[in-house]
Amino acid sequence: MKMEDIAKLANVSKAAVSLAFSGKPGIGPDTRERILQVAYEAGYSPRGREVAITKVDKSLLFLVCTNSGIILEEYYQQPFFKELIHFIEERCRQKGYSLIFSTVDVEFFQRDIQVVADEKRSVGTIVLGTNLTREQIRDIHAKLPNLVVLDTCFETLPVQFIQINNVMGAYQAGVYLSNIGHNSIGYIASNVRIHNFEERKRGFMAALSERGLMVPEAAHLSVAPTILTSQDDLKRQLTTYLENGHSMPTAWFCECDYIAISAMKTMNELGIRVPQDTSVIGFDNINESMVVTPELTTIHVDKERMASLAVDLLTDALSQGTSKIIVDTIFVERNSCAAPVDRGLAGQKPDSSGLD
Repeated sequence: MKMEDIAKLANVSKAAVSLAFSGKPGIGPDTRERILQVAYEAGYSPRGREVAITKVDKSLLFLVCTNSGIILEEYYQQPFFKELIHFIEERCRQKGYSLIFSTVDVEFFQRDIQVVADEKRSVGTIVLGTNLTREQIRDIHAKLPNLVVLDTCFETLPVQFIQINNVMGAYQAGVYLSNIGHNSIGYIASNVRIHNFEERKRGFMAALSERGLMVPEAAHLSVAPTILTSQDDLKRQLTTYLENGHSMPTAWFCECDYIAISAMKTMNELGIRVPQDTSVIGFDNINESMVVTPELTTIHVDKERMASLAVDLLTDALSQGTSKIIVDTIFVERNSCAAPVDRGLAGQKPDSSGLD
């Protein structure tokens, strides 16, 4: 029996069968499970899976918990995580390691983590911690001790973390807006709360507070954080805000690039021009931030450095001891921001000299 036969029995493509056997992303967990079950019942032993098991000493595992509101089942298609995975795979290749993938559904968290632990397919695990709680990371570490957690940090856990400097990045955004003359500023948050977003909020508000500014309660909006198109919910919030007699803020900070891009598209549909009528800043510097019109001012997250650090921590020292590493951000000025017209500063080059 060949791979093509398994594909026909499972009613999927040969490529899907290959992804299921290799453990790589690209298909959903239900499809993967069905393919492996069909192969098992047919008595087929996939070579790729045998290699992954027998060469465990040269493999790292990338573990993701999905279906939590921000990490979708197709997480590998979400721009930020797609870029991060690319850099992790590249660093693994440079170090002579292969990268295998496992997905845990948060609804069956304990069961799925135990399955992953029992498989013992790798010498170390990189966990995407973006959406995970302290308790979930503690439970994963108990079963997979050789661990590095990306994109979050809990200081009291004896676990290796690599985290974005979220406070610094959002602080940079607040300083920039103040420096170019904005004192009427809105805030568009994610309606799904995670550690990163809380840290970004803290950094942005600190920058405004130091300059005697604040975001009025009415100018705090919230939307879905994983949509790149316009959102009807945001359109309703903006319309209500204006109908209640509030003036449009001259600038908005958005907790991630998804929200910023969605906000710009929503505002365009309402006839609100960016940056002529209002400026918009995002966070993450995903590739899409450079292809929208206008190009998005944002905070660059060094995903390549985060990926290299994670692989190196596991492969160089095999996680002896623990490290908590914070990767600083870089402010990226593009065309979605301008000095506010009503301050008489239109056309002047923004002053970002106050950014550290």
